[in-house]
Amino acid sequence: MNHAALEQVHTQPDPYAPYLLSQAIRAGGFLFVSGQAGVGDDGRIVGASGDFDAQADQAFRNLRRALEAGGSSLRRVVKVTIFLTAMAENFPKIVELRRRWFSAPYPADTIVEVKALYSPEAMIEIEAIALPETEQAR
Repeated sequence: MNHAALEQVHTQPDPYAPYLLSQAIRAGGFLFVSGQAGVGDDGRIVGASGDFDAQADQAFRNLRRALEAGGSSLRRVVKVTIFLTAMAENFPKIVELRRRWFSAPYPADTIVEVKALYSPEAMIEIEAIALPETEQAR
């Protein structure tokens, strides 16, 4: 693979830097955003006492920040994958979150329940693939 074709995207702050993860990578005309959890600017999970709503809101804010740092936006997301630790409990909330954070045409989506995420307190993680912003898209 030609590494010159890969461009790393950085956000400030970047809570994932210690883990050797890129917030996002630009390649082949797409932006690939790493999973964004409900991590605050201090590197800690928000709503760690089980507040799914706070974590989900922060995860979407983090996704927006990574997209914008990579020259894209929520309206340019073509595919999103959402990982939940409690599907039955939180799936109805995901539908509302999608309505609030995305707009038609809504991105392709996969929602997966997992036993655990990178931190025992994390309840949601969102990764995305997006197109770059263009003058026509603005």
